[in-house]
Amino acid sequence: MICPFCEKDHDKVIDSRASEAGRVVRRRRECLGCHKRFTTYERVEQTSRLMVIKRDGSRVPFDTQRALAGIMNACGKRPVADAVKRKIIEEVEEELSREFEREVESAVIGERIMRRLREVDPIAYIRFASEHLGMETIAEIQQELADLSTRPREVRDQQELFNPGGKAASGRA
Repeated sequence: MICPFCEKDHDKVIDSRASEAGRVVRRRRECLGCHKRFTTYERVEQTSRLMVIKRDGSRVPFDTQRALAGIMNACGKRPVADAVKRKIIEEVEEELSREFEREVESAVIGERIMRRLREVDPIAYIRFASEHLGMETIAEIQQELADLSTRPREVRDQQELFNPGGKAASGRA
């Protein structure tokens, strides 16, 4: 691995551990040239790229960096940690790769991101939603704000009260 500090290709692995629920291996390395430490991540390369069907019908490969840029823009200077932003993208990407084999509509990606932003920061959610949903008037934004304040917050992985395939809320099947 090339050292990001001195650009020599001579290092040793100091620590190696699974990360992101076992999907990534995190390695701490020490350059034997300049003795500085750095971190690398190893993950399985996806052989088939997920294609995004855009609103105009064109198809482009899913771009993690583009999705992250959308979240960064929505968050602006809001107090949302970079790790939280990356976690949103990781969760959405993982969810999409589980549910869709080859193609997914851009609207689905936007909805998944919006759902998570709503839980993290309502202002970032409104900013993202205004772009994603194509809001053009103050009235549309006000309606979304009204809906946001009246809808209960979603809690992911919470068991539903009447879920035919799962357990009842009381814990009894």
